[in-house]
Amino acid sequence: MKQTWLVVADNSRARIFSTDSFTGPIEEIESIVHTEARLHEHNITSDLPGRGSGKGAGRHAYQDETDVKDQENINFAKQIANELDSARKDNKFKQLILIASPGFLGNLRNQMNSQTQKMACYELAKNLSQLSAAEIRSHLPERLPSN
Repeated sequence: MKQTWLVVADNSRARIFSTDSFTGPIEEIESIVHTEARLHEHNITSDLPGRGSGKGAGRHAYQDETDVKDQENINFAKQIANELDSARKDNKFKQLILIASPGFLGNLRNQMNSQTQKMACYELAKNLSQLSAAEIRSHLPERLPSN
């Protein structure tokens, strides 16, 4: 079997596992921690939004389209997507399994380029990032899917 990587992530941690067997155990090869996800919003931003005067009476504060915590989640998803793309180019895996909390799975999918997305053969929208390798494996099909 060609090597399969499993990415198990949430907004503050991503763990990468590998396996060379459709039915065998998985082994953790890397862990990436994103400490900014655990900070409160006021600890991430350094100042208040700017103010402006538009049409109508009074002044108002500018609002970001994406709040700071959501932007940090997107930044972390982009970091993981970039690492996966680099590993794909180096032929470190032949297929991917993505397991992430539902919101983060969407962010990760959106940040991955199309070539890396094509390598994904299975997705699971669950937060399993705190479980052991054996527990994570028990949430997957007995025989892992393949491309």
